[in-house]
Amino acid sequence: SIGNEVLKAVVAQFNADQLLTERPFVSALVRDALIKRAKDFNLLLDDVAITHLSYGAEFSRAVEQKQVAQQEAERSKFVVMKADQERRAAIVRAEGESEAAKLISDATASAGGGLIELRRIEASREIAATLAKSRNVVYLPSGNNMLLGINPSMSGAP
Repeated sequence: SIGNEVLKAVVAQFNADQLLTERPFVSALVRDALIKRAKDFNLLLDDVAITHLSYGAEFSRAVEQKQVAQQEAERSKFVVMKADQERRAAIVRAEGESEAAKLISDATASAGGGLIELRRIEASREIAATLAKSRNVVYLPSGNNMLLGINPSMSGAP
């Protein structure tokens, strides 16, 4: 059968992707080769059309596995890129925290205990605001203690 012979010879020149993407070109090659080969048998072919290409189950599985592998590779590449970005963000965050700690240390050294006292007052205000919003919490200081122990004379005492 010259059809099978010619078809196999032409199809063998292409890979599976090319057979699908270059179908008109492959069809033209098959047509030309069949017309030429048919002349040897005194047959005159007017036209040849490839209307349907199908692959065996094994080939279809191989194509599917290749696609899955490519998708997995893309996913792995994305995971690596994401991890790299997270690592860089962590470095920048750590550098920022380090700089902030240095600035606080410098401010504490130059301002003495005043900065610490200011931070204590700010924290007390924030705690008092939170407690004021809660209807189920009542704060009752004992003795001479001011709100949340920010009385400077009591700061060292329990």
